[in-house]
Amino acid sequence: MNISKNQSLPLIGWREYLALPQLGVKEIKAKIDTGAKTSALHAFNVNVVERENQEIVEFEIHPIQKDNQTSVVATAPLLEYRTVKNSGGIAETRPVIETKIILGDISWAIALTLTNRDSMGFRMLLGRDAVKNRFLVDTGNSFLHHLKV
Repeated sequence: MNISKNQSLPLIGWREYLALPQLGVKEIKAKIDTGAKTSALHAFNVNVVERENQEIVEFEIHPIQKDNQTSVVATAPLLEYRTVKNSGGIAETRPVIETKIILGDISWAIALTLTNRDSMGFRMLLGRDAVKNRFLVDTGNSFLHHLKV
């Protein structure tokens, strides 16, 4: 196996704490899911509205795992709709937004689908499109980075 070209990439664990500052989320526990192409965020009360000739997604987020009381209200421009297969293999059409993400001291923009993940263990999945060519995933470790928000 030749990983020499990637040896300078930082390691992340199979789960990490992230921030989504443009959405008002200071901290959310995310599962790094290289089996998922697209990243997904738990969102509910999702509505698409038009403002100044632009489609905007209004939604709420429960950023804390197993806490359905704490919520953050967020808005973002609608990037597109994307059909994604959920963990049960069922296709679902989801709104997609682009937002800044912070993991440790690194920040970048990612595409993020919005879906109800209430029944899932993690409120956010960070898919392979978001991590490729940025990180190596150490599947035996968790929380290798501390948020610097």
